[in-house]
Amino acid sequence: MNLSYLLLRCITFPCRYLPLKALHRIGNILGIMAFYLMRNYRKRTLSNLALATDLHLTAKEHIHIAKKSFQNLAINCLEFPKFAYEKHLEKIVVCENPETANAIISTGKGIIFFCGHQSNWEVLFLDGTRRMQGMAIGKPIKNRELYRWIVSIRQRFGGRIISPKNAIKEGLNGLKKGAFIGILGDQGMPDSNYSFPFLGRRAWTTTAPGLLAYKSGCPIIVATTRRISGGYRIHYSDPLWPDLNNSMEKETIRLMNASLQLLQASIHQSPGEWLWQHNRWKQQTPKHVKKPYRKDCICIILPQEQKDFFYIHKHLPTLKQIYPRNFLYLIVPYKYHDQPLIEVDEVIYYEHISETLLNDYRFKLIFNFTPFDKIKKHYEKLSAFSVLTLQDLKKSVPFEENLSEVFKKSLCR
Repeated sequence: MNLSYLLLRCITFPCRYLPLKALHRIGNILGIMAFYLMRNYRKRTLSNLALATDLHLTAKEHIHIAKKSFQNLAINCLEFPKFAYEKHLEKIVVCENPETANAIISTGKGIIFFCGHQSNWEVLFLDGTRRMQGMAIGKPIKNRELYRWIVSIRQRFGGRIISPKNAIKEGLNGLKKGAFIGILGDQGMPDSNYSFPFLGRRAWTTTAPGLLAYKSGCPIIVATTRRISGGYRIHYSDPLWPDLNNSMEKETIRLMNASLQLLQASIHQSPGEWLWQHNRWKQQTPKHVKKPYRKDCICIILPQEQKDFFYIHKHLPTLKQIYPRNFLYLIVPYKYHDQPLIEVDEVIYYEHISETLLNDYRFKLIFNFTPFDKIKKHYEKLSAFSVLTLQDLKKSVPFEENLSEVFKKSLCR
C-alpha cells in the first residue's frame, strides 16, 4: 500500500468522530501554521490577492484574507474524511432554494451546475447527488490510491466522477438523460481562447459550461456555498438558459460571462473562503517557457547607468515576445521617461535606486538588471519565487553574446 496514502488515512482517521465545530477550530490553528510554513503557497496567495484589483484591499485586509484562505483549506482537509461516514449530511449541508433546480429536473431536463473553489466545494456535489442524479468533472491525481479514496467519498450518494477528456461527450449524454453535471469553472486555463476579467484581472477560462448548455438546451445554474457555524449553506442562482436563436459562439460567451459574474459576486462577499492558493491567472502554457519562469506577473527593473540601460532596452522586445500575455511591469529610472518602451501593464519610475524596493505583492518573477543587491532579498520576502540577474541568465548559456538569444535559451524550453 502507498505509504503516503496510509499515513494520511491514519492522521485523518480521528476526524470522522469529531463534530464540525471542533474540526473548524483545529483547522483555524493549522491554517495559520500553514500560512507561515508553506512559503511558496503563501507567496502565490499573497500575489493573487494583490492581482485581484476589484477587491480594493488595504494592506491589513490583504494579510487577513490570505490567512483566512489557509484556514479554509485546512478545514476542508479535516472535513473530507468526516464526509465519508457522515450519515446525516442534511443536518450539515442545507440548500436554501432547491425548488428551481428540482422543477427543471422533474421535467426530464438536465442542469449544468457552475461552481468555484469556495468554502468546502465538495459539499455541492455530495448534496446535489443526495437529491438528484448527477456527475462532475474530476482531474485525477498521481497518487492512485488516494484518488480512489477521494472518488469513493464523492460518489457515495450515487454520483459519478468523469475525466476532463471525456467531459463534453459524457456530459451531453448525462444531460440528455435528465442528470446534472457539476463543473468547477474558476481554474486557470491558458490554452483557452476565452478570457474574463475575473476579480479585475484577465483570466483564461474553460468554455465547457456554455458549450454544454448550448448543445443540450439545458440551463446553467451557478451554485455557491458559504460556511456557517456547524455546517454549510448552498445557494442556487436563477437558471441561465441558452438562446438557441443566437450563434453558439455568442451564446457561449454570454453564458460564461454571466456565470463568472455571479461567481465573483459571491467571492466578494466572503473572499477568505476562496482558494487563493491556485494559479487562477495563469497566462503561459507549458509548451513554451520553462516551469520555474512560468509566472503570471513579472517585473523588469532597469538600471540607471546609460550604457547598461540601453543595452537592456534594446532587447526588451524579446522578453515581450517570450511573455506576450503575461502581466508585465517595468521599473525604470525617471531620467529615461521619454524613451519608448515595450507595451506593459504599468511603468513605474524611480529617481533613487532605493525606490525600486516597493511594498508590492503582485510580482512572482523579477528580472533585476541593476547592480542593487537588496532587490533580491526584498522581493523574495514578498511574493517573488525568483529574482533573476543578467548573470543568472547567462550561466546556462555562458558563450552566447547576443542578449536576446540569452533570454530565449535560458527561459524557453
